[in-house]
Amino acid sequence: MKKPTVPASSMQSLVDDIRAWAHELGFDQIGITDTSLEQHEAHLLNWLQAGMHGEMEYMQTHGTKRSRPTQLVPGTLRIISVRMNYLPPTARDPQQVLDNAEIAYISRYALGRDYHKVMRKRLQQLAERIQEQVGEFGYRAFVDSAPVLEKALAEKAGLGWIGKHTNLLSEQAGSWFFLGELFTNLPLPVNEHKHNHCGTCQACIDICPTQAIIAPYKLDARKCISYLTIENKNSIPIEFRKAMGNRIYGCDDCQLVCPWNKFAKTAALDDFAHRHGLDSPALVELFLWTEQEFLSNTEGSAIRRISYEQWLRNIAVALGNAPGQPEIIDALQQRADHPSALVREHVSWALARHLDG
Repeated sequence: MKKPTVPASSMQSLVDDIRAWAHELGFDQIGITDTSLEQHEAHLLNWLQAGMHGEMEYMQTHGTKRSRPTQLVPGTLRIISVRMNYLPPTARDPQQVLDNAEIAYISRYALGRDYHKVMRKRLQQLAERIQEQVGEFGYRAFVDSAPVLEKALAEKAGLGWIGKHTNLLSEQAGSWFFLGELFTNLPLPVNEHKHNHCGTCQACIDICPTQAIIAPYKLDARKCISYLTIENKNSIPIEFRKAMGNRIYGCDDCQLVCPWNKFAKTAALDDFAHRHGLDSPALVELFLWTEQEFLSNTEGSAIRRISYEQWLRNIAVALGNAPGQPEIIDALQQRADHPSALVREHVSWALARHLDG
């Protein structure tokens, strides 16, 4: 990393400038922390040892690089942690969607543009603003794209605390926000971390459809609907299919029930406005999309993290949980001979729910 030449006496003034520039670029809050994550590393290693990462082999492969920022980017002294609100301002009420078994629920973070691109571009612009002020310095920007313990870093940087559901919570903004990081060799003053304010509340644990939050602050990803519908590339275990309901991409239940989200703010950026009616689409309509329609309607979206095959698999499960109306059964029968064995298996399960019940 290029060594900066900023006098220590100027660092606090620089932080004030960075905060102002970040807000101009659409970030809702920033914080700064050092690279020490020993406590979080122990939690990570225990979680991996228990196999709770499921098929996310990359978690195991990266090992301690995730909890040791200086291994990922040598020379790093500080991490500028940023958050950006994403809740779509005009999307249909999430609970109304969940309560209607004939329409699809897509996690609210995936309704707009892919956040990776939106935030990474703005983090790069932030780095360029800093460079204009201080000259060349070492940095790298990350947005959920490398082995980074982003929630742990955000907690240390004073953006909030990690709740019992393992998401970051803010007193001012709940949890409907994205996180990003700018690793840097600037010796900036650090922020104090926030105290935990979950108290005795365990609403997130109680509401989880698959009981994936097996204890406070401990999530078994293998049971989580977000994992099952996105990270999991294979068959969805039968014991979790009914509990999935109409959730076809991700799950927000633990956020919807969290009392702190009464303080949540909607997204300021147009990038996160919902597109293509995906805030409350009919299951049958989505299931009958061709692969080209799927690719066209999810272009530039985080939904592209899954394949068309996974898309049909997830919707087949939701249709199996929907009311047994003729159009739903007909849609399933149209996919009964699909070339994919994965799709056929889930369609067969769904049809059996309607025809053998």
